[in-house]
Amino acid sequence: MTSPIDNTDISRDPYNLVVLDMAGTTVADGGLVEQAFSAAAQRLGVRPGSDEHAHQLSYVRATMGESKISVFRHLFDGEERAQYANTVFEEAYGELVDGGRIAPLPGARAAVERLTAEGRTVVLTTGFARTTQDAILAALGWQDLVPLTLCPADAGGRGRPFPDMVLAAFLRTGAVADVRRTVVAGDTSYDMLSGVRSGAGIVAGVLTGAHDKEQLARHGATHVLGSVAELPDLIARAEA
Repeated sequence: MTSPIDNTDISRDPYNLVVLDMAGTTVADGGLVEQAFSAAAQRLGVRPGSDEHAHQLSYVRATMGESKISVFRHLFDGEERAQYANTVFEEAYGELVDGGRIAPLPGARAAVERLTAEGRTVVLTTGFARTTQDAILAALGWQDLVPLTLCPADAGGRGRPFPDMVLAAFLRTGAVADVRRTVVAGDTSYDMLSGVRSGAGIVAGVLTGAHDKEQLARHGATHVLGSVAELPDLIARAEA
């Protein structure tokens, strides 16, 4: 038995769900991920400056945007070591955040506020644990900026490149009737893959974070922007 074909014309429906990454997309963290990773690796006996450290750091850079526990499971043998590394990483990152080492990227808050004023629902997502995400939101004063924030654990435990957080935003907000009227924006290849796999209609890469235009396009970006500040105008053009 064949499945029915959905011929519904959604071209006039607005893009009313916007799912935004945090670090590198809306938040500038000045390389804190690498610093926190080095602290975690050192606690597990990886000497800074060693070939092993360089290899692991290269992997961390290549997988920016992925759930951090997934990264540590790849780098360290055994679930116990991976969990320990993740805990140390989150603690180190949290200390750096508390020390005032992060800031909103230029135009990010204004973009979110404009999207909200236009009647769109904005959701902030991250590959960090909930405690770290909350620390970032508190440091920026963004606790009430959007109605929903998601980390991998909020979407069943799988972070990017899986589409789970985007689909969780779609299901929890009910902001759009069709996932194709969702916008996903991020600075990494994994953000792009997550958006594509979710079925989002706009998957926008931004050049303020980890990966360049070629990497973003190769992993499915429908658009590449200089920064998230350009996103509201892109959505307006797409709807027009």
